[in-house]
Amino acid sequence: TCPKACIGIITNPVNTTVAIAAEVLKKAGVYDKNKLFGVTTLDIIRSNTFVAELKGKQPGEVEVPVIGGHSGVTILPLLSQVPGVSFTEQEVADLTKRIQNAGTEVVEAKAGGGSATLSMGQAAARFGLSLVRALQGEQGVVECAYVEGDGQYARFFSQPLLLGKNGVEERKFIGTLSAFEQNALEGMLDTLKKDIALGEEFVNK
Repeated sequence: TCPKACIGIITNPVNTTVAIAAEVLKKAGVYDKNKLFGVTTLDIIRSNTFVAELKGKQPGEVEVPVIGGHSGVTILPLLSQVPGVSFTEQEVADLTKRIQNAGTEVVEAKAGGGSATLSMGQAAARFGLSLVRALQGEQGVVECAYVEGDGQYARFFSQPLLLGKNGVEERKFIGTLSAFEQNALEGMLDTLKKDIALGEEFVNK
């Protein structure tokens, strides 16, 4: 009943569920790739928090762009692009691994009795409110999210997005990557593409 609504998918596995949603909407004749979002904001919140802890800052003072997907090795924080903060190679490797494994860490801490809940709610609220502000006409609202793009890396890919009255106004360039980030990006693409294919095949089988 709302064919022009913006839809945010936060249900895991986001790499796959967004592809499922896209195919279902396509079959209904209402798919708009500028209005379907995989909400990956939790990766940004975690990245900001871990960097702030390491560097003695407040999380609100840090903004780490996170690209790729929303699980394991497909999560790629671009630590080389954090203004005013520098990292050793070891810090980059350790932080990246911690951010990628943070969801698993929570499940293990809860002994399998659940996953991240409050932080997931915070992530949903942050992304939802950013989108509402943009829909209401606020200029310059940028959030990372997992969307269908130009297919340069994979059909769906998380990257910084300029949000606006029509959902995605612009898919922003991911910028220059460090050698570590470039290797990580190239190394994740097979996994990401397989996750996407699972969703496409689930709907079309």
